[in-house]
Amino acid sequence: MKKHTIRDDGDVTILELNGRVMGDTEDTALFNVVYELADQGKVNVVMDLCNVEWMNSKGLGICISGATTFRNRGGDLKLACVSEKVESLLNKTRMFGVFEVFNSVDEAIKSFK
Repeated sequence: MKKHTIRDDGDVTILELNGRVMGDTEDTALFNVVYELADQGKVNVVMDLCNVEWMNSKGLGICISGATTFRNRGGDLKLACVSEKVESLLNKTRMFGVFEVFNSVDEAIKSFK
């Protein structure tokens, strides 16, 4: 299964992640995706976590790197559909305040407008 898909909704890019985001070799490719999106001027990004089973601190590092990259270019990274497990990680690492978190992708997209 592919670990991510990308689609656009107007000037917002949705980066849908799947499975476990653990910072392994496939996940490391997400760093490249983030920089490619930013280089293309796609800096308003929603990371759709609806299909993410689990994320560890390395996976969270990918999110933080993405947020920093997009914010430095005038955009932002927002999270959608955060599971209880991922929410727990965000709380434990005190990263919950770093991201705007939405219940759905549509809510996150609307927040950019």
